This record gives sequence, C-alpha cells and structure tokens, in this order.
Amino acid sequence: MLARDVMTRKVISVASDASVMQAAALMLKHQISGLPVIDSSGILLGIVSEGDFLRRAELGTQRRRARWLEFLIGPGRLANEYVHACGRKVTEIMTPNPHTATETTPLTEVVEAMERHRIKRVPVVCGGRLVGIVSRADLLRAVARLERATATVATDAEIRERVIAELRKQSWAPLGLINVIVRDRTVDLQGTITDDGARQALVVAAENVPGVRTVQDHLVWVEPVSGMTVFPDDTGATSASAS
Repeated sequence: MLARDVMTRKVISVASDASVMQAAALMLKHQISGLPVIDSSGILLGIVSEGDFLRRAELGTQRRRARWLEFLIGPGRLANEYVHACGRKVTEIMTPNPHTATETTPLTEVVEAMERHRIKRVPVVCGGRLVGIVSRADLLRAVARLERATATVATDAEIRERVIAELRKQSWAPLGLINVIVRDRTVDLQGTITDDGARQALVVAAENVPGVRTVQDHLVWVEPVSGMTVFPDDTGATSASAS
C-alpha cells in the first residue's frame, strides 16, 4: 500500500499568519491533535500539535531551571524555549521542516517514520504543496476498511488453503509438525510444537484468514530439553505432564 491509499485528502490546516489561539481553537473545533501550517500558496511550512501547548506561559508550565544549568545550556536554546512558551504566532511555536511523504511513498516507510521519530502524523506533499496527511487515525480507518472488504464467506477447502499458504510464508511456523482441519469455517489446529511462543502466532495466522468463524487450539507442546509435554484439554486450556 502507498500513502495515497490511506491518506486524508481534505486536510484541515492553519495559515502561517494565524495566531496560536486560532490554531488551538481550530484543533478543538475539529477534535484533532495537530495541524499542518501552510503559506498562502499551500506550501507546507511546519506542524503545530498538542505538544506545542504543553510548555506555555499562560499555563505557568514553561521550563524553569537553576541558574547554573541555564549557564550550561546556553543563551541560544534558552531563547528558543522562551519563544516557544510565549510566542503569539503559530509560526513561532510550530515544528518547522516536518517529516513528509509523497503520494507514492510506501506505507511501510510512513509507519517507520512515525515510529522512528515518535510522531503521530506525516504530511503528504507534491512539489512542496500539502496534498494530504497520514495520521494514526487514517491507519485505523484503513484496517477497518480492509476488514470489511475481506469479510467474505469462503469454503472450508479455500480457508484451509489460505491458512497453510500464510504459514508457509512464516519462518517460525512448524508446518511439517501440525495439521490444519477446517469444518464449517472452524479451524482446528492439531499437531506438535516445540516452542510455546508459536501457539498464539498460529492461532492469529488462522484468525486472519477471511471467512474463518473461530479457531480451536489442539496443539501439543513438547519442551525439547526436558521432554515435558503439555496437552490441550477439551476446553482449549492446557495440562502438563512429564515424560
């Protein structure tokens, strides 16, 4: 998937000449946690978010440090913090030069940028102009759309083929040691695993196949070193015995 597949195209933004209070009011009105800042021609200049309102002079939450620490930090950084806490224009408190994507940026790269830089949204630009935005909410909506799109009824044989095909892609899946049985869209996992960590992963792999109603776990775990064997009971719980 690409950024254009999930991005919001009608982006709520704020003009670069807007005040801090106007930006705050806009965020509250639309119940969003961040706004792209654009100039009169639509060029992206920065991002203003809820985090920019944490250290504000109006709230008395601006940073205060001991004199000796201020000396170590230096006047440049202190001046920047003062502007951020007391600035009246949105351009004075925004994060300039934000991380961006294009419409053809793979969605994996967008998510990696979110994780790496600990950000909640990535503006999408074309020639510097704002054309969309990918937020965490957009990712949630994309997951919901895909879930609805794949919620189709499949035959038991098709479900079994899809479960096995998914397991073949996974290096952790002990495909040669387990059997996948499907009856009335219920997947029954049987066989032996040597790492109990694979149990939940096998269940999840089956649950994600379109058309599956439920998954039954009848896997037996054999601990390779001690030989301890854990048998599932009829309720899906497990009981252990030494061998």
